Amino acid sequence: MRVILVWMLFLSQFAFAEKAKNDIRVHLQPAVFSVTMVMIHDVVNPPAASRFYTYCMLGAYEIVAQNNKEIVSPTTFIQSMEPVKMEFAAGYDYRIAALYAILETGRLILPSGYMLEEDQKKLVIALLRDGHSQKKINEAIAVAQEVSKKIAANAATDGYLKLSTRVRYRPKKGDAYWYPTPPGYIEGIEPHWKTIRPMLIDSCNQFVPKPPVAFSKDSTSEFYKLTYEVYAVGKKMTEKERFIASYWDCNPFAINTSGHMSIGFKKISPGGHWMNITGIVTSKANLDLDRGIMVHALVAATLMDSFISCWDEKYRSSRIRPETVINRYIDPKWQPLLQTPPFPEYTSGHSVISTSVSEVLTYFLGDNFAFRDDTEVIFDLPTRDFRSFRQAAEEAAISRLYGGIHYRDAIENGQVQGKAIAQFIIEKLQKKGVKPLI
Repeated sequence: MRVILVWMLFLSQFAFAEKAKNDIRVHLQPAVFSVTMVMIHDVVNPPAASRFYTYCMLGAYEIVAQNNKEIVSPTTFIQSMEPVKMEFAAGYDYRIAALYAILETGRLILPSGYMLEEDQKKLVIALLRDGHSQKKINEAIAVAQEVSKKIAANAATDGYLKLSTRVRYRPKKGDAYWYPTPPGYIEGIEPHWKTIRPMLIDSCNQFVPKPPVAFSKDSTSEFYKLTYEVYAVGKKMTEKERFIASYWDCNPFAINTSGHMSIGFKKISPGGHWMNITGIVTSKANLDLDRGIMVHALVAATLMDSFISCWDEKYRSSRIRPETVINRYIDPKWQPLLQTPPFPEYTSGHSVISTSVSEVLTYFLGDNFAFRDDTEVIFDLPTRDFRSFRQAAEEAAISRLYGGIHYRDAIENGQVQGKAIAQFIIEKLQKKGVKPLI
């Protein structure tokens, strides 16, 4: 049923684009959604997903910046990104080139990128129906292909390709440290992610949060109180809390067991959820294509840096998950509402990235920017109305306590970490002349 819903939404995105003749902006959200679909297919983990989104958007952003003097080039503030020299026939439609570059970069760097070839064909058909000539489309595609090759080459130097050659991660020994959790007992995801070259921040350890509350088995200790809170919330959860936890689950691959059978369910990543929100709000704000692409690219880069910072702390503290502690010392039969993710607990990833992105979106579109989020409709959940990006981020953060997968200090300190990252990024953008859009 979920597969059918996903493809229905996928087709509707293109149907909507084809109805809006001559308004090229409507092709942006479907292009990004196409990339999301491939990542859902490939079960791309959250940190890696943020990286793929970033590179898919950077080529499009640079094409726009080279053709619109009001848009500040990403090469002025993105680490190790040189201006892309483009020597093509004058008069090519840079907007078409930028859109196509999103798909072309994804085709080159995603594991199943070949799947985007069909989306490229659909985009061309939609553009022809909009009245663009085949000649203009071909000229733009040539630009997109050349730029995407250079973006892919740059991506190959960020450390990602070396991850598989690094020493296999082994959990630390001791009662205080993370250990793989049921039902899959999957080994730690991306333990060396801190080695990835960041986009906007200076280094992986630039925003180290304060240490987590120290582990203790003592029932009077602060750590035990944090653990018991997770346990108590899980035992007496309201329907509203249960819904919020499920809404922000964003687990790319959850395993459901029934007897001896295990069934995997693919879902959108936390970054994918915020990228879709970005598409919704840039459309509602009536931004032109150029600024819509810029905001998507900067949200993606913020996501990428936030995951790098968060993952640096996760594998430094390697803190044990609530499920493990509760099962060992409180209730061996207790289970969290959400499936515990396969990596250490501190800090909360969703808290970090949701806070940082909400601050960046607030910078561009203002506080109290109300929006309706339909991201989770494809996973049988209803639309949600939020009065601001910060409200959505607050809910995403506390959802991890309701879901039983994070202690409160990991959530709150994750929010502090995310806000610090965002403030640094916003100050850098301000210095380079990237201004609010509303």
